[in-house]
Amino acid sequence: MERKLHGQPVSEAEIDQWVEEAEAGYDVEDLKARMGRPARGATASQVVPVRLTTEELAAVMERAEREHLNRSEAFRAALSSWAHTDNTLTSS
Repeated sequence: MERKLHGQPVSEAEIDQWVEEAEAGYDVEDLKARMGRPARGATASQVVPVRLTTEELAAVMERAEREHLNRSEAFRAALSSWAHTDNTLTSS
């Protein structure tokens, strides 16, 4: 049976090496320092759910692709731009 990690084949030698590392033990503090996403600020970031139409999301993703941004970067750029202008939104 072929074993895979993230879709890539893993050899028995690699598995044996990982077993040896695990049996030798890990530095828990080092592992804790490497966990999770890097901080974006001094405090934890918040996830804010937003409902978008298919068209709104498509428009954001088209621009994100043109500007080589991922979706999160695109939304942060759009929010930053809006927050730093005097324009106001009106509901329809």
